[in-house]
Amino acid sequence: MTRDPRDEIVDHLPSLRAFAMSLTRNSATADDIVQDTIVKAWSNIEKFEPGTNMRAWLFTILRNTYYSLHRKRSREVSDIDGEYAAQMSEKPEHDGRLSMNDFQKAFAQLPDDQREVLILVGASGFSYEEAAEMCGCAVGTIKSRANRGRKRLAELMQLEDGESMEMTDAATLGVVNAPPSG
Repeated sequence: MTRDPRDEIVDHLPSLRAFAMSLTRNSATADDIVQDTIVKAWSNIEKFEPGTNMRAWLFTILRNTYYSLHRKRSREVSDIDGEYAAQMSEKPEHDGRLSMNDFQKAFAQLPDDQREVLILVGASGFSYEEAAEMCGCAVGTIKSRANRGRKRLAELMQLEDGESMEMTDAATLGVVNAPPSG
């Protein structure tokens, strides 16, 4: 009666671990590779031809497992402290929608003249001079309305001094943030 090939796998564990250690030079990685090898061998035992060399078959699986892991790791970036992962994170989309809802409610509470100026100067990108001409008033009046409107928006949205809204909509950011002076 021939021995079940599954029973023979256990006999080769010490030599598999020694081979894995020689490849990895790391006991934890070696143990992982041996475990992967055993799982692959066990789940593919029907591919093993009885009467052939079980040890050679297992060593081939282990070697292929090691080189697959090696290729995979060569494409990966080491990120022990999580610095790279943190750079890849993205705020959930719902935060932007919540901020936009807050903005719309606050913007609706502004007086008409402040909303008008913030739309012209902030969202539409007109200069203070162009907005003054369109509204038929002095440039200083436009600057004052824009400043008061932005300040009131910040209060209504409970933004701290210098805190900006995290939105991707350039027009909305233009309404909330003062243009660079120059």
